[in-house]
Order: sequence, then C-alpha cells, then structure tokens
Amino acid sequence: MEYSQLKNIIKDENRVILGEHIEKEYLTDGLALEYGEADALVFVKNTNEVVNIIRFANENLMPVTPRGAGTCLTGASIPTKRGIILDLSKMNNILELDEENLNITIEPGVLLKDLQDYVESKKLFYPPDPGEKASTIGGNISTNAGGMRAVKYGVTRDYVRELEIVSGDGTIITVGSKTIKNSSGLDLKDLIVGSEGTLGIITKITLKVIPKPAASVSVLIPFDNLKTGVNCISKIIKSNSNPTAIEFMENNIVENSEKFVDLKLPCNNGNAYLLLTFDGEEDEISANINKTREVVINNGALDFRELNEEEALNAWTIRGALASSICQNNEQVPIDIVVPIDKIPQFVEFTNECGKKHGIQVIYFGHAGDGNIHVSAIRNSMESNEWKQRTHKLLNELYKKSNEFNGLPSGEHGIGLTKKEYFEKVTKDENLEYMRNIKNIFDKNNILNIGKVYC
Repeated sequence: MEYSQLKNIIKDENRVILGEHIEKEYLTDGLALEYGEADALVFVKNTNEVVNIIRFANENLMPVTPRGAGTCLTGASIPTKRGIILDLSKMNNILELDEENLNITIEPGVLLKDLQDYVESKKLFYPPDPGEKASTIGGNISTNAGGMRAVKYGVTRDYVRELEIVSGDGTIITVGSKTIKNSSGLDLKDLIVGSEGTLGIITKITLKVIPKPAASVSVLIPFDNLKTGVNCISKIIKSNSNPTAIEFMENNIVENSEKFVDLKLPCNNGNAYLLLTFDGEEDEISANINKTREVVINNGALDFRELNEEEALNAWTIRGALASSICQNNEQVPIDIVVPIDKIPQFVEFTNECGKKHGIQVIYFGHAGDGNIHVSAIRNSMESNEWKQRTHKLLNELYKKSNEFNGLPSGEHGIGLTKKEYFEKVTKDENLEYMRNIKNIFDKNNILNIGKVYC
C-alpha cells in the first residue's frame, strides 16, 4: 500500500510529507541524539483526520508514531519501525473554559506555556509545571509530567478529568468525566495518562483548573552539605508548612549555572541549598514560612533567606539552567529516577560512587519534596563506544539501586525508547504481561508507538 494515498485523506498536500522530504527534527526527540526513519509525516488538524489516518494505518498494518512538540527526553517520539509520524501540534485550540465548574477543554497540541498564560489571564491556575514549558499538554498527559509544584499540587494525572482518544483501530472513545467525582466502573482515563501514545491518540482534553493563588514567596536555605539539607525535607513536610516546591542543588553545580546565565544567588555561604516556594494568602504564606524557618534553623541550616521578586526570579532561573550549564555542547544522558524522600541522600551518595567507578561525570539535583532525582551523565570528550559501554553499566547500577530503595525508573519523563531495557529489568513479568494485554485491547494490531515502554 502506498503512503502517498495519505494525500487522499489529508487534502492539504503541505500537511503530508513523504520519505526523504521529512526533515530530521521530526525523526528525533528533545535530545536529538538518536534518529529514526519514517515513510510519512502527517500534520492533523482535527479528530476526524486522526480517525481516518489511524483506520488507514490499521487496515494496512502501518506503524504510527504520535508526536507533539518533540520535547521528550526518552525517545518516545522517535519512529522505530518507519511508518507514519502523526504530528498533533496543529491541533492547538482552546475550545472551552467553564469557569463555573473550573474545567477547561483544549486540543492536545496546546503548549503548556500558552495554557498557563491563558488561565492566569482569567485569574485561574493550572498547577502542573514541568520544566519544559514549550511541551504540549497531550505530551504532558502521555508521560504524566510532574514538575516542581508536585509536592503541593500533584502531577498532571491529578488535573485530567476527561479525554477523547482514538484507539488503534480508529474508534473514538471518551474516558473519564467532567464531574469531580467518578465511581462508575473502571476509570479508563487513568490507563491513558502515562501510556506514552501506546494505547490511543489523545484528541481532546478536559482539565481541572483552580483559583489563582493570591501571592507567592520563595525562600533560599543554605546548608554545609546536601545530606543535612535533604534530612530537613521530611521535617518540613511534617511541620504542615505546605510548600509549593522544594528543590535541592549543590554549590558546584550552582556555580556553573550562575556563570551560564550570568546571575548570582543572593547568598553563597553554603555547599548545598534548598529552594522553596510558598503560595496562597499572605497570612498563610507568612505562617508557613515561619514554621519552615524554625524547622531548618534547628536542623543545621546556615541561613534562611526570604527572596524579593527579583531575587526569586534569579534563583529559579539559576535552578532551571542547572543541566544546560553543564551540558551545553556536550552529550548527556538524563535520568529522572524517583525514590522515597528519606532515600535521597543514600541514592545521591551511591550516584557519586558509581560515577567515579565508571569514570563518568554525573550531576544531580531535583524535586526534593517528592523524591524525584534528576541525574545527568556527561560525556565530555569520551570516545563514542566507550561512552556507550560505560553509561550502560552506570545506568544498570542506578536503576537497580533505585529498585532496591523501592523507587521507580521515571518520575515524570516517562520510559519511551531509551529507558525500556532498564524498565523491563526492574518491573515484574506479570506486570509487563498485564500492560501488554491491555494494549492488545486498545491496539490489537500493535501499530501505535511500537517499541516504546512495554511494547
């Protein structure tokens, strides 16, 4: 069957690109380190087009790789079996804002930053806040993206109310509900969230939004060492001070980021830092900051600095550039392992040991409030084959240790292609079998995102 027949479905020839005319950026992910091959790239604009493309692909057993903004870091958007790249970035309309019921309905190609700007202009708030603001909401749902605010507000899954999806045979299914409560049979919505395009193509999304907090204040807390700082985290949470975000970072990485963005933290008298944000009403924020101050000062903090608006912006800019400052023009392998909060110091120490053992530079920082540790292995000038061999050994040890700590391979990036091997090693065979059986129901001919996660 000729892929050129896709032009009979999509009448606009500019939205169907065939074979060698597909630009390289559509064959990779946000890291642009690995590339696949594809027979066709199709830009869809509505659900009907998605249905027709999927039916055509299913009838002719053509693989389909869904794609949003292509910002993923795990190879989920890389086509592994050629076929069709289904690009949903042009399905980017905000369809309805229901301010009475605090719901917003959108298409999957809407960018996170555009959604946040829109709802905040209406004095509303969409809390999930992954670092890549140019990602699509469809992509966020597909990986159950988290971000820095997860400690207080939860992750993407907690804000998804209803989804329209197109299954592997082209059937339109609506899962979830626009209601707040739903105890009416199995909630199929939660199977779709985090499924990375292996079960269906998301074509319409209804999300929960909340009233915008009145104010926000950030706090920087230096410590003599990371272990002392991380040991304060559970105490902060137990104090019921309700921080929006708790991030950890060490000074050697901070210094690189400061040079990279040409900014400075407002205090530099520590070897490690916790960076926190509190939001809500001003009295509530003040009370919560006081609780936190008492906890950390009594448990080894060197200082406690409430940041003004400019200082907070600079501090979060430095935090946001930690990986980029080390990895500019340098290949990296990003990892987003999640472990219980009390295991963070041990896991970080183990990561250091593994890096030295295998001769690989590793940097780490992360969302301390939910145990999500971001580790990057840095290639520097290492020869290609040696780099691959060493990182493979390093990753095997890190994923094995996280499993021993009752952790998981991914907190928010997903498994995709690059983590599949490690995911399968630490996941029970019966769990993988159930996942594959579920996929068979949604996608009997196995055409959707082949080779990713558990496929």
